[in-house]
Amino acid sequence: MTLRTLKALMLRLGFWLLVAVLMVYAIFPFYYAVVTSLKPSSELFEVSYWVDSLDLANYATVLSQPTFLAAIRNSVIVAVSVVIIALLLGLTAAWALGRVRFRGRTTVMMTVLGVSMFPQVAVLSGLFEVIRTLDLYNSPGGLILSYTIFTLPFTVWILTTFMRQLPDELEEAAIVDGASPWVTLTKVFMPLLWPAMATTGLLAFIAAWNEFLFALTFTLTDSQRTVPVAIALISGGSQYELPWGPIMAASVIVTVPLVVLVVIFQRRIVSGLTAGAVKG
Repeated sequence: MTLRTLKALMLRLGFWLLVAVLMVYAIFPFYYAVVTSLKPSSELFEVSYWVDSLDLANYATVLSQPTFLAAIRNSVIVAVSVVIIALLLGLTAAWALGRVRFRGRTTVMMTVLGVSMFPQVAVLSGLFEVIRTLDLYNSPGGLILSYTIFTLPFTVWILTTFMRQLPDELEEAAIVDGASPWVTLTKVFMPLLWPAMATTGLLAFIAAWNEFLFALTFTLTDSQRTVPVAIALISGGSQYELPWGPIMAASVIVTVPLVVLVVIFQRRIVSGLTAGAVKG
């Protein structure tokens, strides 16, 4: 075995070792949550990395709570609404920023990117006043508004980057055929934008589904809270008890749908993120 072959073998071994470490780092917390959720209360504090017996009592406890089921319903309503609004506004904005030439287009894009860099806590107090003034406090509308504000910038950025790569000949042919801008966007460009729309839609859904700070601040009653807040407020039999079993079971229940969505749309996510990266 030559030195060059040995070097290549070591590099390949190091690469797969790094991949294995990253996979363990990413997957192990979820795996351990599943293992913990399947343990009875008497075994929760016994360190075990394998499922010795299936105990679904924690799942039954969580699913029997009306407040948790209401939180799942609220999260679905809010997340789906945010995705629809963000994609609708993002598509129209991407059309203007990606296909229409006007003075200050680059400045607008930089502004959009800059808005996405603001931390949530920096705008929390101002956004709270806006939501209270609009009478949206403790309602899904307040969460939909606040989530859309933070998901729209990266939606516009990704869709605009993708829109710029579409051939000009498609738009010119549509104009020659008498198509309006809306028809050109919906009938000509939208079928080509599905990878980017799947990417941005899924990212917006995940962001709205997992958001905690706004959901905690802008909701007050159990009937209006979303899943992250509902999980954080799960309590035990007394103020000194922290029910890790039901908490882990609830975490698994709300994480599995996201994992399924990512697996289903994996190829579209990758193509949507990389399609606008290379110009040509």
